[in-house]
Amino acid sequence: MGAERGMVTAELAVASLLVAVVVVVVGWLVGVLGLAVRCQDTAWEVARQEARGDREASLRARAGAPPGARVAVARGGDQVQVVVELDAKPWLGWLPAVPLRARAATLSEPEPER
Repeated sequence: MGAERGMVTAELAVASLLVAVVVVVVGWLVGVLGLAVRCQDTAWEVARQEARGDREASLRARAGAPPGARVAVARGGDQVQVVVELDAKPWLGWLPAVPLRARAATLSEPEPER
């Protein structure tokens, strides 16, 4: 009877460790997805502001990018393209980085006639 009690305790300990690992992994994945959403939001907002020709608003939008993100703006004809890249490392720096890339493109707004 005594050996069976110890076995239940060992099983509970292993199950608790597995649950803890799963919670950490899911939290890490949610962190990566959150960074991906922030990158996409930044790309959309910078593209919109650049298309309007509003440099100040574009700089404010770039400031909303996650730390370490690189924002590149390219103009071609009447189109503005923005690419935001980030090597995501939420929480645990010893894990390999997840490369994230978000793109947005929009047409430039015409200059208002005076």
